[in-house]
Amino acid sequence: MSSFEYPQDLRYLDTHEYVRLDGEIATIGITEFAVDQLGDVVFLELPDIGDLLTKGDTFGSIESVKAVEDLNAPVTGTVVERNEALIESPEAVADDPYGEGWFLKLRVNDPDEVNDALTADEYRAAVEGD
Repeated sequence: MSSFEYPQDLRYLDTHEYVRLDGEIATIGITEFAVDQLGDVVFLELPDIGDLLTKGDTFGSIESVKAVEDLNAPVTGTVVERNEALIESPEAVADDPYGEGWFLKLRVNDPDEVNDALTADEYRAAVEGD
């Protein structure tokens, strides 16, 4: 089995989104595991700046040569930034999913919501079946 990175400073959803909380700003993207499962990404649909996302709701989609997957919000908040470079070149998510490959930044309503998401170890166990 290939070894994927699961950064400890992130929280994860079992639908393969991650969230990194920095004060009241949450950065959201998808995991290296998800990128590997998807294969070549060809299209990314993201909400607009100013949109309110609700934890658990679908906020967009990612399309690869294999599948179209919904993206789910790990926390509730307002979109303050979206990765325009990634919308232009969605395949770039594969290069650095935890860095340059982020999708959105939200101003969160309740930072404690992030604690409902999985830890790195919990997510690894979920995807690798340990």
